Amino acid sequence: MLFLSGCASTGGAGSQNELPTLSDQTDNQKRARIRLQLAIGYYEQRQMVVALDEIKQAIAADPSFADAYSMRGLIYMDMGENRLAEDNFLQAIRLAPNTPDFNNNYGWFLCQNGREKQSIQYFEAALKNRAYQSPAKALNNAGFCSLKINDKVAAERYFSQAFQADPANPATNVNLARLYFERGDYERARFYVTRVMKADVMTADVLWLAIRIEHKLGDRAAEASLANQLRRRHAGSAEYAAYQRGAFNE
Repeated sequence: MLFLSGCASTGGAGSQNELPTLSDQTDNQKRARIRLQLAIGYYEQRQMVVALDEIKQAIAADPSFADAYSMRGLIYMDMGENRLAEDNFLQAIRLAPNTPDFNNNYGWFLCQNGREKQSIQYFEAALKNRAYQSPAKALNNAGFCSLKINDKVAAERYFSQAFQADPANPATNVNLARLYFERGDYERARFYVTRVMKADVMTADVLWLAIRIEHKLGDRAAEASLANQLRRRHAGSAEYAAYQRGAFNE
């Protein structure tokens, strides 16, 4: 749902009638980008303090490197340092206001911190950029945050647009399956959850959703088959415990 722009920061030697590319970067900008890549690696290994130090060195080399601030925002968000996270997300947006990933990242931060209504404008800002390579990410986030404020009409619109943008995206299909299940449209819910399982996404929550859909549709053979998969794959899960006690409506 998150991550960086992947774009070079401005300030290189390109002419005025062309966009800057990596070859236009100064030595300081190149050093900053190397430090950022190291920070991302440490972040993925959950070595947050080391990642922050690499980000610090990236910013020291290039104080205008917007990607570094957005990455530092993600790290601070994971650490629960919300004030520092917000400061860095906003700094990234100030430096590159039209970068879709920066707007998506900050929108997700707002959504996770009880500011769902405010988050929508940042997802919309991300989606306005026609060069955005992963619009389904922001659309799914906007749909999820719309559900949190009980705006199911908006949620369906965002999830449907996400499906149009990337029909194979498992998150999109799960979101639509859940939305239609809760609405009582079980056939449509089955359509989307089946697409998820065909992509070999067999997490406990997906299997449990599929089981509840088949239970509502009255297909006991399909329900039993899915329950057997849930038992084999996730016997110790809360979802399998719910199945055993027949908690289909919880």
